[in-house]
Amino acid sequence: MRMTLRGKRFVGAAALAATLAGITVYASFNEPIGSGVMAYSELFGGPATVLMRRLTIFQGEVLGWHYHPGAGAYTIVTQGTLTVEDGCGFETVYTTGQAFLEPPNRVHRGKNLGATDVITAQTFIVPLGSPTSVSLSGPLCGPPATVNDCKQGGWQNFNHPLVFESQGTCEQYVITGK
Repeated sequence: MRMTLRGKRFVGAAALAATLAGITVYASFNEPIGSGVMAYSELFGGPATVLMRRLTIFQGEVLGWHYHPGAGAYTIVTQGTLTVEDGCGFETVYTTGQAFLEPPNRVHRGKNLGATDVITAQTFIVPLGSPTSVSLSGPLCGPPATVNDCKQGGWQNFNHPLVFESQGTCEQYVITGK
């Protein structure tokens, strides 16, 4: 399908408007592989959606801040080198053939700092009707994953999904989710 001159002008004008407005436009390519509904998932005590996708992150691209609800995102790097920046200030580098879990609700963003496109295969399991990803406007730290994350002043670092009053409130959140 060929784009008309009018279509090209519209796309160019939209890109220029977004740039002038200060809106970041991401070029990553998300290709759904398949999705289905589980009638019952023990993870959530009810129905769940399972979605698989291939995500391409182009050279030099930095994705926006986001998190994955549900069971998180099970990710395999199938090409390139992916840097994952955690909202708490940590970075982890994954290379072709490595698999990892993007923990549920943990704020992060992916970066392609390499010389080739990064391609990942991802699987999401979420409660039926929930999104697989939630975008945020900036880096946020959290939530804590273990009680140890709350110790030695660690509780003071978290500001997502809430700010904790003490180590005890942080530990309570880890144990109960509240």
